Parts: sequence; structure tokens; C-alpha cells
Amino acid sequence: MNNLVLVAVDGSDGGQRALDYAISRALNSGATLLLTHIIEWSPYSFHTNEELAERHSRREDELDRASDQLLKPMVAYCESKGVSADTNIAHGNIVDIINQQSKERDVAQIVMGRRGVSGIKTLLFGSVAANLVQSSQVPVTIVP
Repeated sequence: MNNLVLVAVDGSDGGQRALDYAISRALNSGATLLLTHIIEWSPYSFHTNEELAERHSRREDELDRASDQLLKPMVAYCESKGVSADTNIAHGNIVDIINQQSKERDVAQIVMGRRGVSGIKTLLFGSVAANLVQSSQVPVTIVP
């Protein structure tokens, strides 16, 4: 296992607190951060071929905007604090992708905020943090 810490970020106050926590830990341990942002989508949507092509185009635009507006400034923030950071951005199920990334990248730990930008959906279906704690193969730190 290497000294890589996956930090789930979403632009929320909780995500920023998680990033600040991870930076402070990385400064003490020499860890590198993997800033991960997942744009959730539903596998239960059905579309025509034309809608699928348009949806793909919209996804690419969303990924580009999230990278430019969220991840690039966060990498600059990390570097200004003296911490090295890489990024990962994807569409899909948040918990599944974070678990997949943690396995593929051999991360030592996952850090995330307790509450993100999910709102009422969290109350109905459960939180990403709780689901990740239950399914992760590496330690998960939840930052209040």
C-alpha cells in the first residue's frame, strides 16, 4: 500500500473541511492526495439513440466544467499548502467508483465530509458516507 489518500470532494463546506483535514494529515505523513469528484447519474434512465448521444456530450461538458471550476482550484490550493495532489473525475455511482479507485490506485485511506451537496435524497436513500464506511476495504475518515 502506498501513501496515497483519496479525498472525496464535491464543492460543499463539508468537502472543504475534509480537504483541509487531509492536507494537514498529508503534511505530517508526506502523503499525496487524490482529489476525487463523482458526478452521480442514474442507471435507470432510458433514452433514444439521439438522447444518448446528447447525454454523452453533456457528460463531457460536465466533466470539463467540474475539472476547471472545482478540481484545478483545489489542486492549486493543495500545492499552496505544500501538498502534492492528483485528480480523478467520473460519472456514476459515487460509492462504487470511490471503492474502485481506492482498489485500483492502492490508496491507504479515504477522507470525506459527513455531509455533501446531496440534500433530501440523502434522507430518503442513506448517505454516501455511511454506505462507503460499510463497503470500503480501506480506512474511511469522515470529517464533520
